[in-house]
Amino acid sequence: MKKSFILLSAMAMMLLTACNKDLQKPEDLTVNPDPLTVVGGMVNADITGSFPEKKFVKKGVLNVTPVLKYGEEEVVGETVTYVGEKAKENGKTVNYKNGGKYSQHFSCKYVPAMAKSELYLRFTGKVGKKEYNDIPDMKIADGIMATAQMASANDNKGAVTPDKFQRVIQEMQEADIKFLIQQANLRNSETQSEAVKNLQAAIKDANDNEHKAINKLEVSGYASPDGGEALNEKLANQRQKAAQQFLQKQMKKDKVNAAIESNITAEDWEGFQKLMENSNIQDKDLVLRVLKMYSDPEEREAQIKSLSAVYKNIADDILPALRRSRLILTTDLIGKSDEEISKLAKEDASQLSLEELLYAASLESDKNEQAKIYKKAIDLYPNDYRAYNNLGMIYFEEGNTAEARRCYSKALEIEPNNANVNYNAAIAAMAEGDMQKAEEYLGKAAGTDADLNAAMGTYYTMKGDYQNAKKAYGTAATNNAAVQQILDEDYAGARQTLANVKNPNATTSYLAAIVGARTNDREAVYSNLRTAIEKDGEMKAKAQTDIEFAKFAEDETFQAIVK
Repeated sequence: MKKSFILLSAMAMMLLTACNKDLQKPEDLTVNPDPLTVVGGMVNADITGSFPEKKFVKKGVLNVTPVLKYGEEEVVGETVTYVGEKAKENGKTVNYKNGGKYSQHFSCKYVPAMAKSELYLRFTGKVGKKEYNDIPDMKIADGIMATAQMASANDNKGAVTPDKFQRVIQEMQEADIKFLIQQANLRNSETQSEAVKNLQAAIKDANDNEHKAINKLEVSGYASPDGGEALNEKLANQRQKAAQQFLQKQMKKDKVNAAIESNITAEDWEGFQKLMENSNIQDKDLVLRVLKMYSDPEEREAQIKSLSAVYKNIADDILPALRRSRLILTTDLIGKSDEEISKLAKEDASQLSLEELLYAASLESDKNEQAKIYKKAIDLYPNDYRAYNNLGMIYFEEGNTAEARRCYSKALEIEPNNANVNYNAAIAAMAEGDMQKAEEYLGKAAGTDADLNAAMGTYYTMKGDYQNAKKAYGTAATNNAAVQQILDEDYAGARQTLANVKNPNATTSYLAAIVGARTNDREAVYSNLRTAIEKDGEMKAKAQTDIEFAKFAEDETFQAIVK
């Protein structure tokens, strides 16, 4: 939208109509955009007009300076000087007979107080030796449309680096009882081995310890793959039963009552292959190729036995280890209860592991209590990045962005490429307007648990790159996505997006009121403003100066809502 201004004050008129028509201001002024608009945190305006024919005196010098006034403050732009044909000063020459074009650019960084502002042109100049320094400023634009500033880094949910706490951790322990070829008799040397004794002790401990439980107990019988299939199956069964009976006798002695699962493997080709792969037997690769080439057990055995030079080593070093029963205990290690963990986190955090401490923080609903636990975790485990990251998130939610960034920096010193921390650091950088660092962090945030596309959309919106913002948001239903749609004049899309925001807040309603204002839907303006102000009283003052609602400013209903 463009407006033309032919604004001459009484004093200016006197100056213009004085003898020789001493100074001539530009006429038919146009400001683009009008109203002024924030893009990428900046206010930019192009001011154009013209100097009429036969009015710019040949010895005249006119200095034109754009000035943005807000409250008691003002931002002074760059001065452009226009000179007549016979002026000695430097500047853009204006032909007396034909007149000329006037153009000037104004730019400044936006601050919230500029929402209620006015753009002026300020003039000084001279004709010959006569100076003019008291010419009144000329107003050329009202207010700044700052809807783009409603795209907030805080609209993006942070990425927690979770604990790895497990209430129940499984631990496995096993022992082998080996048998002689074609036998299933237990030997004392095997049943009294250190591995078997350790397993027996572990079974008793799992049964007696209140923080442990027997999850599963297995006894498997095996036979080596040499010999006939029927014989091997019989041997595997006998070996399994012998080992199970031995174990049951020991468990009865230790007063352990637990079920035992039984399994057999008649021809242990899998075990054979693993042992061969880990052996130093000459030509083992040849044996392994045989295993791949032949799937039939009898054919495999025949082919391997035909390798007479190799088979003796196999018979001595590999096959005896496969004639066995295997005892396997799976124990559940039961951790502390939530009550125990919470109590220790407050009273003696040193008794908790890092995972327990991080988990303790997740049990707290009070952010202050969470922060205290994260600080204890940092003191006790300073080389883990997660407590720094999660503490930074708390600071960020509280509005302490500087402290949040300090925490994220510490986390990144430990884990510089962690996607979640880089994502959080990017959001915090955006909140402080540090778009260069935000871009750097976002480049390392691929794979984050958070919505990276939404964060990229926020980044592009705050940079004023609305085309890429639209691509990044996709179908995301967030306040920031709606801001981009409003700026893109996609009001139907913005209305639908705002209706689908998962947890609507005051900003959601305020944006819906803006959509109402831009589509001349008075009821949408009023109802959504009421809701926004109910949720956040500060929205009332914002609406009073927001140029989005300029055409409603004198409306009694609007005034009743915002006053």
